[in-house]
Amino acid sequence: MTERVLPPPTLRLTVDTEALAANWCALDALSGGASAGAAVKADAYGLGVETCVPVLRDAGCRTFFVAHWSEVAPVIAHVPGDQIAVLHGVLTEADCAYARATGAVPVINSLDQAALWTATGGGRCHLMVDTGINRLGIALGEAGDPAVAALEIDILMSHLASADERTAMNRMQAELLSEAAEAIPHQRLSLANSAGIGLGESFAFDLTRPGLALYGGVPREELAGHIRPVARVEAQLLQTRNLAPGEGVGYNATFIAPTHMRVGTVSIGYADGFLRARGPGNALFHQGRALPILGKVSMDMVVVDLAAARDLAAGDWLDVPWNLADAAQQNALSAYELLTTIGPRLRQS
Repeated sequence: MTERVLPPPTLRLTVDTEALAANWCALDALSGGASAGAAVKADAYGLGVETCVPVLRDAGCRTFFVAHWSEVAPVIAHVPGDQIAVLHGVLTEADCAYARATGAVPVINSLDQAALWTATGGGRCHLMVDTGINRLGIALGEAGDPAVAALEIDILMSHLASADERTAMNRMQAELLSEAAEAIPHQRLSLANSAGIGLGESFAFDLTRPGLALYGGVPREELAGHIRPVARVEAQLLQTRNLAPGEGVGYNATFIAPTHMRVGTVSIGYADGFLRARGPGNALFHQGRALPILGKVSMDMVVVDLAAARDLAAGDWLDVPWNLADAAQQNALSAYELLTTIGPRLRQS
C-alpha cells in the first residue's frame, strides 16, 4: 500500500513563543503587586491553546480565562482545572456538574447563576460585578442579596468598558469595584484587561487579565515599548500571470488592469481569516517589497501586483501583515478580529 504523505501546506502560521513568554512577563511586571493571569479563550485568540498555554504556564501564569465550558478540556490538558476560570458561568445543572468534575471555576454572573451554583453543591467560584459595561455580572444593587452571601468567592471581578481610551469612566469603574468589594466577601480583586494594565497599578488590584497584549496587540501607547509581535503569517504564490490592459481581476472584475501587468495568485483568503476588509488598499510583502492587493479577496485566494517583485514565481513565500499594531491601521478590522478570525487551515499548518 502506498504511504499517504501529506504534502507541505501553502500557508504558515508561526507563533514566536519566546515573544509570548516575554509579553506575559512584561505584563506581569507592569501589574505591580498584582499577578497577571491570561485570557486564552477563542483558542488562545486564534494562535492555539496547545501552543500558547504551556508557554504561559512555564512563564509563571497560574490563572487562565476561557469563555465557554467547551474550551476547558484543551486547557486542562496543560494546567490544573482549578486554575481555569469560565467567564460565561453556569446556566444548567450540567454546567455545574462539569465544573466539579474538571475543577474549572465558574464566574457567577447573576443571582440565578448564584442560586443554581449553591443549590447544586456550591464551592469555590468567582463573581462578576457589572460596573458599567452592561454585558455580564450582577448589578451593584444586588451585592447584599442572600444568593451572593452564600457564595464562596475567590475572585471578585469587573470589566472595563473603555480602557483603551482616556475617559473618566475608567476611574469610576475602579471605584465602583472597590465599593462592591466592601460589601462582598472575596479573596482577590480583578479589573484590568490588557489596556487596563496600561492605565497603571491603581487598576491592577490583585489579579490582571491580559489577553490581546499577550499575543502582540498594543491597546494603549503605554504598552508599546513592552510588547513584542507574536504571530507571523506567510502564504505561497500559486501562480503568476500577465494581464493585458482592460483585463479584470477576481469576482465582479472590481480591478481592471490599466496597462500590462504581472500579477500573482496567493494561497490565502477569507476562509483563513484574511477578510475582504483587508483587500484593495493593502498589500502583501516579499523581503520588504510591497505587493498591492488587486480585486476582491476570495475564499482561498488573493491576487497581488508583482510590479515590485517580477522575479517571484509559483512556490515563493509572501509575508501577510499580521503585526497587530500595524495591520489594524490598514483596514477596518480591530486587532482582536485579526487574531480571532484566523482560520483552521492556518492553525493546522
